[in-house]
Amino acid sequence: MRKKVFIASLPVLAFTLTLCSTTEPAPMIVEDPEPQVPKIITYSFAEDVTWSDEFDIDGRPDESIWNYDLGAGGWGNNEAQHYTNDSSTSRVEEGNLIIESRRSGEWPKYTSARMVTKNKKDFLYGRMEVKAKLPIGKGTWAAIWTLGTQDIYGAESYWPDNGEMDLMEHVGFDQDIVHSNIHTRAFHHSIGTNKGQKKFVKDASTDFHVYRLDWYPNSVQFYIDDKLLFEFKKSSSYTWREWPFDKPQHLLLNIAIGGDWGGQEGIDDSIFPQKMLVDYVRYYDLVTTEE
Repeated sequence: MRKKVFIASLPVLAFTLTLCSTTEPAPMIVEDPEPQVPKIITYSFAEDVTWSDEFDIDGRPDESIWNYDLGAGGWGNNEAQHYTNDSSTSRVEEGNLIIESRRSGEWPKYTSARMVTKNKKDFLYGRMEVKAKLPIGKGTWAAIWTLGTQDIYGAESYWPDNGEMDLMEHVGFDQDIVHSNIHTRAFHHSIGTNKGQKKFVKDASTDFHVYRLDWYPNSVQFYIDDKLLFEFKKSSSYTWREWPFDKPQHLLLNIAIGGDWGGQEGIDDSIFPQKMLVDYVRYYDLVTTEE
């Protein structure tokens, strides 16, 4: 009897051992990590001026800030002026920069100045303010604007591939109408896709007004006397063709004469000389804050 009982119990023992050997370990408990809160990025501008030219010293403009574009050739717009860097076309007097366009009886018939901060005061994002009084008369084409400093985008054309931002353009045949625009490979007047806005500015040529650009990583805004005129926003689908405004630009101040736009109603030779007066140029850095 014992023998039978002993033999019969062997399978039971074996089965019991098998069950114990295949038991899975208890699962490890892993606590969920704390949920990630998206960072909020806000932009503002430095309270103090990063750099400026107040034009307080009479004579030659500050060579640590200004370069000159020189010569004729139409400048891509069939313009009539020859740009110089002598005191007859650019100088500081009584607290103002004077850019003066002149007419002579010999070649070149028209002279003017195109002053630039290229390679001296390039900037990427930030606020630019220029307080200016504009020229008057048919044939004048005054501008306060920016261009890409480096030829980075596009394979064929520096302009418009590397971007242009116009704080102010004014043509004398359309007195007191001020334009603000952007130009890129995808958006420019030559192909009818221009992005910009215009405004009547009373006494643009007899009073000073402040022309301002607020440049952010995702938009550019244009103001006249602290009132928003035009905003161009960056879309998530944009490439450099639409938005090349992620590389440094530089400031330009000039008066062109004639050209495809400024000369649409001819040039009135009786108006010369004509001047653009600039009270100050002020630039403020962009400040980025993460919360």
